[in-house]
Amino acid sequence: MPPTGHRHQLILYTYMINRWWRAILAIGFSLLILSGGLGGLPLILPQYHFLWVSNWVLWVVGGTGGFATLAVFFLITIRKSAYVQPLATHLRLVTPFLRMNIAYRRIQKASSAEVQKLFPFTKINGWQRSLLYPLSRRTAIVLEMNGWPLPRNALRLFLSPFFFPDKSPRLALLVPDWIEFSTELENFRGIWRESTRQTANTPQSDLFHSVIDPNRK
Repeated sequence: MPPTGHRHQLILYTYMINRWWRAILAIGFSLLILSGGLGGLPLILPQYHFLWVSNWVLWVVGGTGGFATLAVFFLITIRKSAYVQPLATHLRLVTPFLRMNIAYRRIQKASSAEVQKLFPFTKINGWQRSLLYPLSRRTAIVLEMNGWPLPRNALRLFLSPFFFPDKSPRLALLVPDWIEFSTELENFRGIWRESTRQTANTPQSDLFHSVIDPNRK
């Protein structure tokens, strides 16, 4: 078993960015064209009377369009950078704005479930339903934990609501190959449990327990 597992892409993160970057790009280009047109047409065609707009308004509109266009290139760059990766003692969850380790001792169970069962359409509103529908038949790995690695409100700032099936300490992880991820995660967790069991049974620990409990065999 290698010391680190594979990086399994969080496709929900990629899906959300893919859904929005085109709209943001269209808005950015539209604002750039609008500001350029309002500022340049009176100079090119002085014989026509165009709507007069102050220079500061043109700068604000153009700057907003430019910022939106640059933001799109940033989103395209980071859209596949979110992943989960099993390691020797913990599961690493990484997004462009969050890097979190979930210790195996915190994970009580890892199970699989369809997205549409985790987030029933009857319990979510219209825009969330349309957003989630293309992923509804995919299978997610759900981590049931004995507590949150970070405060839940802090996690909600960096993760989509579709990472949280309910208010209990559970995380839904949607990856391209859930079987491969689940198998690898369980292998690493099994090796970690075995290593902790062996550590607990070392001669030093036996000596310690024999001092504490003389009747221990």
